[in-house]
Amino acid sequence: MTTVIPSFAHTGLAPALLTALTAQGINEPFPIQSATLPDSLAGRDVLGRGRTGSGKTLAFGLALLSRTAGRKARPGRPLALVLVPTRELAQQVTTALAPYARAVGLRCATVVGGLSLQRQADALRAGAEVVVATPGRLHDLINRGDARLDQVEITVLDEADQMADMGFLPQVTKLLEQVAPQGQRMLFSATLDGGVDRLVRRFLSNPVTHSVDPGTATVTAMTHHVLHVDALDKPDALTRIAAREGRTILFMGTKHRADRLARQLLSKGVRAAALHGGKSQPQRTRILEQFRNGQVTALVATDVAARGIHVDGLDMVVNVDPPTEAKDYLHRGGRTARAGESGSVVTLVLPEQRRDVSRLMATAGIRPESVQVRSDGEALARVTGAREPSGVPVTIVAPPAPAARGGRGAGGTATDGGARPAHRASGRSRRPRRPRTV
Repeated sequence: MTTVIPSFAHTGLAPALLTALTAQGINEPFPIQSATLPDSLAGRDVLGRGRTGSGKTLAFGLALLSRTAGRKARPGRPLALVLVPTRELAQQVTTALAPYARAVGLRCATVVGGLSLQRQADALRAGAEVVVATPGRLHDLINRGDARLDQVEITVLDEADQMADMGFLPQVTKLLEQVAPQGQRMLFSATLDGGVDRLVRRFLSNPVTHSVDPGTATVTAMTHHVLHVDALDKPDALTRIAAREGRTILFMGTKHRADRLARQLLSKGVRAAALHGGKSQPQRTRILEQFRNGQVTALVATDVAARGIHVDGLDMVVNVDPPTEAKDYLHRGGRTARAGESGSVVTLVLPEQRRDVSRLMATAGIRPESVQVRSDGEALARVTGAREPSGVPVTIVAPPAPAARGGRGAGGTATDGGARPAHRASGRSRRPRRPRTV
């Protein structure tokens, strides 16, 4: 039976990390952290299962940093590796670990597709101890001779189920074959399907399994609503929802529909922007920053935003186009009600979609509140805070791209102690037919 810790002070974490946690206002561990840290700090292989937003990043990150503290990497030979499926998640992990890496004097490099390969190679050769990477780009750098994994003694697979969905398992397998054979492995995944179970059997040695009860993670703070709406009334209802107070993500099925809805909302006075895989990396970076700082209040996105994006104060996610799979529904919804905050997930359903959405909810284990709504009705306003938009067209001005700073400018990927991530990561729509470089 494993130990569950009541506070970070009981973990045996490096004192500098305890100080950093206090400075960040984090005093008590979340359930997944409390459960896994005793085993991960002891060097055991860990299999963690929990919903998005349950605190998995610090669960593995604190152990990784504490066990690596005091060591220095040789050029191109990191000591710890975190593999993630998307650019957004890579940046989120780097940002989350930044103050703690800095506290123990460790250097981080983020390795993802879509940015300068040479700058990432330079970051690795500068001697980063911790690398956060997507599989395809890390393979590219290894094949060029810019990186070797033989000194990696701690390896983390985060969101392993999505890596399986995206076709990355062959690449992940090759990478795991290159890390130190007796090293520690930690795998975090919402599910063990899609071949993830084979990774566990092959690469984890007698792992300790910890599962977070969904009731202790985000679900208790999240409400789910199915709003039945007529096709002719849906555009007006959607505009009113987008005009609500606060930040909202509206999920669409395709990038073209996302662009069209964003233009329509702007014309009605809603500060909207579209985010999808068709945007360039600098565009995505700026749009996400505008959403975080409030210049954009309605982010119209494809599933590129369903994982790896954390925005404080995001209290509503709207499925304009319902997803086709329960896993997608849960990850879209996971953008709100994160780490103990509250939030709502709203799904707009046309009459012909009712049966499919009902099955989706049952598979996801969700019992939503269902109500018929009209765009000008009380029910829509009560559930979503919908209100009449100003009607005055608005324009969202894109800020200038950040100026390059030496070898680690806007497109760079290294941070000194993880403190200055030089880009924001982006992902792509899921389920390609074959693996791709991300």
